[in-house]
Amino acid sequence: MEANASVSPASQNAPDASYKWRVLATVVTGLFMVILDSTVINVALKALQQHYSVSTSEAQWVISLYTLALGIATPLSGFLGDRFGIKRIYLLGLVLFVVGSILCGIAPSLFFLIAARAIQGIGGGISLPLGTALLFRAFPPRERGAAFGIFGIVLVFAPAIGPLLGGWLVDQNLLSWIFYLNIPIGAIGLTIGTLYLREAPGSASVKADIPGIILSALGFGAILFAASAAGEQGVGWTDPRVVIGFAVGVVALALFTIIELRTADPLLDLRLFGIPSFAIANVASMVGTIALFGAEFLLPLYLQILRGQTAFQAGLILLPLAIASAFSSFIGGRITDRIGPRVPIVVGFILIAYNTYQLAQIKIDTSINFIIFLLVLRGIAVGLIIQNSQVAALLDVPLSRLNRATPLVQATRQTMQSIGVAILATVLTSAITLSMPKNVQAGADLTKLPPAVREAALNGIHQFQAQYITGLEHAYLLTFAIAVVATLLSLFLPGWPGKYQSASKAAPVPQEKPVTEIA
Repeated sequence: MEANASVSPASQNAPDASYKWRVLATVVTGLFMVILDSTVINVALKALQQHYSVSTSEAQWVISLYTLALGIATPLSGFLGDRFGIKRIYLLGLVLFVVGSILCGIAPSLFFLIAARAIQGIGGGISLPLGTALLFRAFPPRERGAAFGIFGIVLVFAPAIGPLLGGWLVDQNLLSWIFYLNIPIGAIGLTIGTLYLREAPGSASVKADIPGIILSALGFGAILFAASAAGEQGVGWTDPRVVIGFAVGVVALALFTIIELRTADPLLDLRLFGIPSFAIANVASMVGTIALFGAEFLLPLYLQILRGQTAFQAGLILLPLAIASAFSSFIGGRITDRIGPRVPIVVGFILIAYNTYQLAQIKIDTSINFIIFLLVLRGIAVGLIIQNSQVAALLDVPLSRLNRATPLVQATRQTMQSIGVAILATVLTSAITLSMPKNVQAGADLTKLPPAVREAALNGIHQFQAQYITGLEHAYLLTFAIAVVATLLSLFLPGWPGKYQSASKAAPVPQEKPVTEIA
């Protein structure tokens, strides 16, 4: 085998100060597509259900199987990047996502659509952690907070505009374009990635951890399936699917842990938890994920079910959260570069705790302006936390182990997010014993009903509303307690007022050589 260098040796060794910004542009563009798709599909579920003439539970698999594929593929990304080269596998993930999007758009049946969504999930599961690794290794330690702050803008803004785009496309009867809009974004990401990314060559000495691959797929897949089932309306935690799913998942992940700690080249490097900054930041992030994302689905439900807002209107009300996050994400990243991640993350979780406690007090007639104010506070908090926690986790991870660290962070975060949504959905629905009266659901004019029927209908509405508000209060109070725990954990992160010096600061960022193809 011969290596054919695409550039001269002199240019290979020359430093390129602009390379880090090209990496940032590449990763931001490519992953914007993946992150956007996580929410743009949600508002289209009802339309998809009608289009394919299927039940709600059947249509839900469009989201559930995507989540499963994402969770199963994420742990594999590190091994694939180490074995075949991080650039090659990252771009492969984007290709799979674009191909899956095309197949989703032309899907003639629900089964075909679900299979195509699985392809999307595999592509997203590969590209998300490797994109993070590319970004982290491209920037020197003193600039990583700012770089991840810019990336954080995309991470919070893309899912915020997803419901707006999805709602508008559904209203315009352009259902297929929910998937087709990924094509131009993906094409741009692939083009600039192919042109500008440098390869960190893979190594044939990296061996596949077959037991780890099998057990991680079984463990993460079973837990994500169980969490998804538990979050469905009318399904409790005692449902056989949920019980069996969690039991299989816990046993598989326990065996996975034992095997990985005894394997010389594990699929997920669990020994990284021996690095204090990685362990503390990852645990704080896992707990905080429930407070950050687990509760995000509650407010849109409140706005649509109790306040009569359309999905598009609810998306507009939620948009200030994303805008505030965009500003605070960049500012929080710069603060981390100067004094470390402790202060911005702790302040963020304090804001989340205050914000969540206030959301627990909302009523049926709470001012929309006050809700928007709370959303702005929440957005500031999310911007301070989301990417700084990832920087904190990777702070002292040797660059040689980075490809295995980012999948571990992503896999645990995805799992906790799914479990958090399921728990909070259960808390919400457990307080609701009534449903909205059918004549109200059908949009009947209550003034035309006989007085006795109208009074009964109004009484049923008021009881349903009171129970829903109680369920929201319980769910948000639980989230408040979780946010307090995350705040306490974050106090142990590195940074001011303690000495802030990462183990990697003394070492320069290695310049990966431009692509060398193996013939």
